[in-house]
Amino acid sequence: MSTTNYYETIIQVAEDCPVEKAEIPQLKNGEKTIAVMQYELIDGHPYQYTSDDVIFKVYAAKNKISRANLQSEREKFFSKGQPCLRSSSLVKRYGWGIHSDPEGKVALYAVESSEYKKFCKDKTIKHLKGMKSKR
Repeated sequence: MSTTNYYETIIQVAEDCPVEKAEIPQLKNGEKTIAVMQYELIDGHPYQYTSDDVIFKVYAAKNKISRANLQSEREKFFSKGQPCLRSSSLVKRYGWGIHSDPEGKVALYAVESSEYKKFCKDKTIKHLKGMKSKR
């Protein structure tokens, strides 16, 4: 089974992120986007969910998977590789860094925050860049 989880890692804002100050993703045509759903899960519950949890919860909500089928659908979903949070619009477009603690639980940090800057200088954790939007 594949995983998107990282441990003791900061996913830094992508180099080509268009904002200098983090923005909260907004509804599009009255609907929650993937970025809105990821933001609400992580920001509303810091260090409560792993990357796998966030990615699957969003997938399950978007695809209206019933509670009864969640476990089997999760196993099927992670039976093949899935994009990790490095590809999330939160790091690519909205200016949020994502920190994973030793248990793989994630929290968001605004690019302009002192906490984000502290993580970026911390040599004891792994540093990854968010994926660029343009090649």
